Amino acid sequence: MYPVSPQAYDRAITVFSPDGRLFQVEYAKEAVRRGATAMGIVCADGVILVAHKNIVSNLLVFESMKKIFKIDNHLAATASGLVADARRLVDMARLEAQRHRLLYNEPMSVESVSRHLCDAMQSYTQYGGVRPFGVSLLIAGVDSEPRLYEAEPSGALTGFKADAIGSGKKEVDEFFEKEYKDGLSIDDGISLAMKALKKTTDSKLKAENVDIAEITKGKKLKVLSDEEVSKYLSKA
Repeated sequence: MYPVSPQAYDRAITVFSPDGRLFQVEYAKEAVRRGATAMGIVCADGVILVAHKNIVSNLLVFESMKKIFKIDNHLAATASGLVADARRLVDMARLEAQRHRLLYNEPMSVESVSRHLCDAMQSYTQYGGVRPFGVSLLIAGVDSEPRLYEAEPSGALTGFKADAIGSGKKEVDEFFEKEYKDGLSIDDGISLAMKALKKTTDSKLKAENVDIAEITKGKKLKVLSDEEVSKYLSKA
């Protein structure tokens, strides 16, 4: 019997290879690994998101490249991979969060929003005629406690105290393993994230290619201004 090439199994999402792999999902994960680095950190009084933006031309309007997306007042997400796919998922999350708020007159929990998104992502790995979302999301928010979840292209959902996605994931995760401590303040968390981000690039980081957002207990989502980002970069 002639050996079967792996390419025979990567044409459709509904076909497993003999060793139990879905190649289209693995290709989607590769798209994430090639994306810009993003990270999240759970702190004592809230949670932060930090995203690096790859600016390849001086002609770009920096404000048009947003990597942190508001879902609700207490909830946000950042992404690595295909940003257009991320926008579609964020729109789904916003709609579900607003439906929940209208129906129950209360904000939707961070875990419920994350599970809703992962259910949608998983469905795109199961049916013919579609492709998986080529993006991973870090979903951060505060309900009873600060929370951080990673949603993968396969639909897998994992909670973290600190996590990174994108091209610098390995370096950042190793740095967090050594340096992260429970009970960090928001200020210390952002400083830690800036030090981690500097390990992923040789070029000088500037305020226009870094997005930072914080969500603190009892307060709404806040995206830091360029001046505030510059302050943290200078201290890192």
